[in-house]
Amino acid sequence: MKNQFNAGYIIGITLVATLGGLLFGYDTAVISGAEKSVEAYLIRPLGFGALAHGITVSSALIGCILGGALSGLLSGRLGRKRSLILAAALFFISALGSAFPETGFFTPGEPTRGLLILFNMYRIIGGIGVGLASAVVPMYIGEIAPAAIRGKMVSFNQFAIIFGMLVVYFVNWGIARGQSLEWIDGIGWRYMFASEAIPAFLFGTLLFLVPETPRYLALNRQDEKALSVLTRINGPRQANSILAEIKESVQPAVSSKLWAYG
Repeated sequence: MKNQFNAGYIIGITLVATLGGLLFGYDTAVISGAEKSVEAYLIRPLGFGALAHGITVSSALIGCILGGALSGLLSGRLGRKRSLILAAALFFISALGSAFPETGFFTPGEPTRGLLILFNMYRIIGGIGVGLASAVVPMYIGEIAPAAIRGKMVSFNQFAIIFGMLVVYFVNWGIARGQSLEWIDGIGWRYMFASEAIPAFLFGTLLFLVPETPRYLALNRQDEKALSVLTRINGPRQANSILAEIKESVQPAVSSKLWAYG
């Protein structure tokens, strides 16, 4: 039987999910335009040198490790969709927190060790979002997309990561273009970090419009919801057979969960 599926719906869902990949690239590369200004604002005035500068520039990678390590647990407990919503929230918090780390705690224009630590904490929060998105986005797309186009849909995420890196270079350039070094060191770097809040908010909002994956729903014995999603994606003729295949593949995991929880 010829594969039939709702291509427009699948592409729409995939594009929403790949915003997580775009934010992966965006958050990873945004520091490239701001690192000299962060050094001038937070590192040098405190008398710190290259070590503190290097740690600050790379602090998001600590979060990446944590996010990647937690991704399996969170995607299993919260679901794929809610894990991505959490990642979007982390991106948003990191964007605004990194841009305005003094808010609620410190006086603007007065760098302190506490402010430097808080800035790095916000960057780590964004890194956790990166680690979470790096694992859950391809998982989500792979569980949503029909087998015939699964590889193609998942590959969109890799493109989105690189595109996010490219976009932020142009955003940083646009913010700094024509401005004095004093302005960039004083306020421009804040706009660079804050700019990430826009795609993060869009990502989080659009995620409420996409479904949970049929595999996760079947794993949690929500067969009716899984069938509804599969029907929307694959049509009623194939939905039941695909659900049966999914249930067969997840049955060992379901049995393990039932045993573990009594």
